[in-house]
Amino acid sequence: MKYRYFLIYKPYGMMSQFSKEGDKPTLADLPFDFPKDIYPVGRLDADSEGLLLLTNDTFLNNRLLNPKFKHQRTYFVQVDGQISEEACHKLQTGVTISIDGKPHTTLPAKVQQLVNEPLLPERNPPVRFRQNIPTSWVALTLHEGKNRQVRRMTAAVGFPTLRLVRWSIEDVKLGSLQPSEVKEVEKEWLFKKLRC
Repeated sequence: MKYRYFLIYKPYGMMSQFSKEGDKPTLADLPFDFPKDIYPVGRLDADSEGLLLLTNDTFLNNRLLNPKFKHQRTYFVQVDGQISEEACHKLQTGVTISIDGKPHTTLPAKVQQLVNEPLLPERNPPVRFRQNIPTSWVALTLHEGKNRQVRRMTAAVGFPTLRLVRWSIEDVKLGSLQPSEVKEVEKEWLFKKLRC
């Protein structure tokens, strides 16, 4: 069996799956003819964007999704308001969020306030801004991936997420990929970047 590996920039509004569910676009709508046995490793919510890895390699799928391996994922997060040092400290040390109706304390995370907005493609549709209320950006690096975790974390410290872009998984970065763009990569390169 030939294993293949694809990186995509999942655009805003697209489901991280090939099967149709409602009227939202899916990975099947990307301008690329994927082999039938290719599936996404993990997912991004429809209202999140960024790096998604697709493969037919079940070993890699298990390696990246198994919590014991604690792969780093970095997100660029635009929040409502000028995020405070106190809020960043709480995000770093762990906050309590609700997962499936149960309290969950997040693992320690890396948080970096970004002085400048990251160089990302414009979102379509654009984020709706409220006049007279600033926004700010942080880079948030997690070692776990609970459902809607980043959004729940920023809301828990009083700064709701406006835009969420997964920038990297370990050393695999979105780089210059554009929304809906697909790039096939070699196994050796990918495993080295993912530290597998």
